[in-house]
Amino acid sequence: MLVTCSTLNTFSASISVSSTRFCQCQSLYPNNFFLQNKPHTTLNFSHKVRIIKCTASANQKEQQQQDLNNNGSKKKKKKKKGDDETEKDEEKKGINPVGFLTRLGISHKQLAYFLRERYKSLKDLKDELFKRNLMLKDIAYGFELMGLHRHPEHRMDFMEWAPGARYCSLIGDFNGWSPTENSAREGHFGHDDYGYWFIILEDKLKDGVQPEQLYFQQYNYVDDYDKGDSGDASIEEIFKKANDDYWEPGEDTFVNRRFEVPAKLYEQLFGPNGPQTQEELEEIPFPDAETRYNEWKQPHKNDPPSNLPPCTVIDEGKEYDIYNIKSDPVWLEKIRAKKPPLPYWFETRKGRQAWLKKYTPAIPHGSKYRVYFNTPSGPLERVPAWATYVQPDTNGNEAFAIHWEPPPEHAYKWKNKHPKVPKSLRIYECHVGISGSEPKISSFTDFTEKVLPHVKGAGYNAIQLIGIVEHKDYFTVGYRVTNLYAVSSRYGTPDDFKRLVDEAHGLGLLVFLDIVHSYSAADEMVGLSLFDGSNDCYFHTGKRGHHKYWGTRMFKYGDQEVLQYLLSNLNWWVEEYHIDGFQFHSLSSMMYTHNGFASFTGNLEDYCNQHVDKDAFLYLILANELLHTLHPDIITIAEDATFYPGLCEPTSQGGLGFDYYVNLSAPEMWTSFLKNIPDHEWSMSKIVSALMGNRQYADKMLIYAENHNQCISGGQSFAEILFGEINEHTPGSTESLLRGCSLHKMIRMITFTIGGRAYLNFMGNEFGHPKRVEFPMPSNNFSYSLAHRSWYLLSNEVHHNLFSFDKDLMNLDENNRLLSRGLPHIHHVNDTTMVISYIRGPLLFVFNFHPTEAYERYSVGVEEAGEYQIILNTDEKKYGGQGLVDAQQHLQRTISRKADGLQNCLELPLPSRTAQVYKLTRILRI
Repeated sequence: MLVTCSTLNTFSASISVSSTRFCQCQSLYPNNFFLQNKPHTTLNFSHKVRIIKCTASANQKEQQQQDLNNNGSKKKKKKKKGDDETEKDEEKKGINPVGFLTRLGISHKQLAYFLRERYKSLKDLKDELFKRNLMLKDIAYGFELMGLHRHPEHRMDFMEWAPGARYCSLIGDFNGWSPTENSAREGHFGHDDYGYWFIILEDKLKDGVQPEQLYFQQYNYVDDYDKGDSGDASIEEIFKKANDDYWEPGEDTFVNRRFEVPAKLYEQLFGPNGPQTQEELEEIPFPDAETRYNEWKQPHKNDPPSNLPPCTVIDEGKEYDIYNIKSDPVWLEKIRAKKPPLPYWFETRKGRQAWLKKYTPAIPHGSKYRVYFNTPSGPLERVPAWATYVQPDTNGNEAFAIHWEPPPEHAYKWKNKHPKVPKSLRIYECHVGISGSEPKISSFTDFTEKVLPHVKGAGYNAIQLIGIVEHKDYFTVGYRVTNLYAVSSRYGTPDDFKRLVDEAHGLGLLVFLDIVHSYSAADEMVGLSLFDGSNDCYFHTGKRGHHKYWGTRMFKYGDQEVLQYLLSNLNWWVEEYHIDGFQFHSLSSMMYTHNGFASFTGNLEDYCNQHVDKDAFLYLILANELLHTLHPDIITIAEDATFYPGLCEPTSQGGLGFDYYVNLSAPEMWTSFLKNIPDHEWSMSKIVSALMGNRQYADKMLIYAENHNQCISGGQSFAEILFGEINEHTPGSTESLLRGCSLHKMIRMITFTIGGRAYLNFMGNEFGHPKRVEFPMPSNNFSYSLAHRSWYLLSNEVHHNLFSFDKDLMNLDENNRLLSRGLPHIHHVNDTTMVISYIRGPLLFVFNFHPTEAYERYSVGVEEAGEYQIILNTDEKKYGGQGLVDAQQHLQRTISRKADGLQNCLELPLPSRTAQVYKLTRILRI
């Protein structure tokens, strides 16, 4: 049975008719709790009416229908849409689960079937998410309720998800670490069926101060004074004004009696001794509730509207739940036309000064705390999963969450807006901890003041930060994350990091974060492993819950709580710290149950077989959809060693929705060439093939010659491989140094210019940092000798020359919009002469990788006849070259002869191991 507003009255009342099911408390799931946590009111504002089932009449109608069917009566059923019809509807909306396969001309039944099934699973998942979220994007705002938050009503609220726990409390400095002082209440107000725990910590009333007169008294913790401080109107006057402004005369007749009306109506329908339980309600014989109501209303049909109840009983024999709503259209239109009621809680809200005079914070700023669980296996203490600031103790064995709530005068205030996203990205990859010159952990402040100006001066337009998210072990470079919502305290405070991002934005630099959602640290007390004592809280159980080689834990992406935790985490970094984009680390670890370590045959079956984790793909699709919906200018980068098809395709076309993918083949190729292959055996064809990657997605490619992976423990930077520590007085060192510097410049130049709209360089490699990176660990006696950058080398002639070249290389893109020009036209690749030439935008690039052979007049084709000027030459003396191309040869004129399939050609001087960039300066009309 449902109760709805009567058309005789244009106002509503929340009415439920004897349903024990209706009286059950709602979930503490954040988005449900958000509705419950609105300020309570004695005002008579309208509420939509909940539909509920009258079980007795429903059962009777079901019996009637069954009898009719048994007698041969046939009831028409609504025809459901078939799969073909559904697909046509989706195509009209621009949705095609196999769209990118069609566009690329790929015909593969197994992959197409997998993509269609994945899309169906995505739709089902969204339907499930909608059942517990008002809007799909709400799942990305879990941080607004989870964890520890200040509530306007002079208190702190704490919420945690721990389905395996039996008891939950908050312990810390503020309560002497007592597990019983601040605990979750019994029943649904403290713990729900989904495993959410809710704890209220009231601010402490100061001695001699009177309690609040209003139980809903709110405070503004930012401004010193607010409307409620004036005392111009009493709460009774505010309530009266709110009602008078909202309701027309006579509209609130029954609203003022909203509890009396349903009680009397129920008594009229079922008598003074009517059923009080679900079982008694089911035993009611015919007529049903709707018939009873209509019979009761018949004698009063000529009564004035004010004498009739503002509701109608309808029994459709259906089972309704508390989320279904039935609204009278006349009432609905009138309510929509009304202006919003006066927000009385704003009118009575007081400022920060009034709060400080009356209360002491329940948890002071800077307090240490943990969450305490009682579980079937015993008591546990954990750093809360949503903690935003975590610090280890003095000996480093334990960690605590830190309540970070600085007073308004000390809290960081943002100064700069997000920079406009450029059409091409020149990314400077950084690790804050090793960014200093001294052998110690550097800070956010040091990085902001010393490194950011260098990055800007070097010509880069974005930074990518690794190791920012809190991690217990420094030697893991930040990839075994323990606390996804916290910046690493070893570098500074949350406000220090905000200043870093803000100053970067002020310099026009985008800030990207290397985010690790593909696995998590296996730590327990400070991490998420066995968080609530169970093995399946955030992670898979058994072998699947552990990375096969790294010992890390694998997320259970099919769980809604895990989805909320990870999706909210992405949004948290954007909302709280103004991050401009993410590189998703090691996607192959999460996309496959073998963690990407199986041998790939190159067949498309590898991407749709039994080893694929469909839930992980659904998470990545949701992540990209939500991020790009909430923050349209966000940049997402996929690091995937398996080159999964469709990484950068739109999600509506069967892709995962990333903006860029990382070409991991290029650094592997360069490392192999430098270490294993003599210079004269280098293959130009292999170089071009590796650098271009998948040509169909070359414009979505992020490429680099080397990043931190090549420099970290066990590896070597290219500079270390090529020339190591520079000692010009060692016999033969001059020739070795010349070779090393020449190849260093050529490798970076061809990698930067041949493909992709995004390029990345690791901190220090732009000037040929000669040493690898090795973090302090037991094997090196926790030494910091290799865990810093030698910035002083910039004053060394060789390193200064390399830096000057890299800076001019970055300016080449800035001045000519090179990377955003589309794919290059590669017209000359000769393995015998070891020469590569291509045209990109207005520029011609020519490389001679031959170690000994120089060419005085080497022919390369160009389309446009004219004069071409050298604008960048790796062999210039200012870059540490020999200057073998003199000034008279810097301007070259075309010859009217076809070459490389083009109409004209240039005959260029090409010294060995050099590269040149030409720009058309004058067009000749022949």
